[in-house]
This record gives sequence, C-alpha cells and structure tokens, in this order.
Amino acid sequence: MNRIARIISLLTLVSLLSAAPAAFAEENAFREIFLDAFYGGAAGTLVGLALTAFTKKPADHMENLGYGAAAGVVVGAGYGVAKSSRAFAEIGKGGVRIAVPRIMPDLVESPATRQSTITWKADILRGTFY
Repeated sequence: MNRIARIISLLTLVSLLSAAPAAFAEENAFREIFLDAFYGGAAGTLVGLALTAFTKKPADHMENLGYGAAAGVVVGAGYGVAKSSRAFAEIGKGGVRIAVPRIMPDLVESPATRQSTITWKADILRGTFY
C-alpha cells in the first residue's frame, strides 16, 4: 500500500510540474475590466443570497440579490479600471496617454527600529523606449 501511494504521489507531482502554463501580459484593458465586473457581479449576487438567507422570510427579500449584483458590478468595474491604469502619463505608441495613476500599498521595514510601516506608491510617468 505504501508503494502505491508513493507511485501515485510521484505521478501527480510530475504531471503538475510538467504542465506549467505560459504567462503572457494582458493587453486588452476592456476585457480585463469586463471580466472584473462580471466576477464582481457574481460575488455580489452570492453576498446578496447570503444576506437573504438570514432574513425571516427570504422569499420577500429577493431584491437583495439584485442589490448585491449591482454593487458587485460597480466594485468589480472600479477594481478593473484601477488595475488597468498604470501611471498618470504614459508615453509610447506615438502619443501621450493621461490616466488616473494606480496607487499601490507597500510594507517597508525600517532596519534601525525594526518596525514595519505602510507606504503608498503611485507611478507618475511611464515610457517605452525603442
């Protein structure tokens, strides 16, 4: 029995390591925003369903599904827009594009005091050089 378990675990490990997916950069911002809004709507619908389950008469509160879906779509689309915008100004492809910069939090540990602080970073200018 121990030998069979070793063979199965070895075959599983080999199959997982041999089928590594290729990673490509996402270039289509509209597709990314649409997918984030779709997944946000699905997650919001599930949250609305969960809130409906905790009411006294769930059949009378089915509008919670719609409210949850609408809130999820708005939050998902906002997340997609924030994720797809990169810098305040991008130079490349024959022009300058102005957008809302993405603000990213970062955890930095001070070597002197050994305390961690949260810093915020926003890209101001981004360019492509040929």
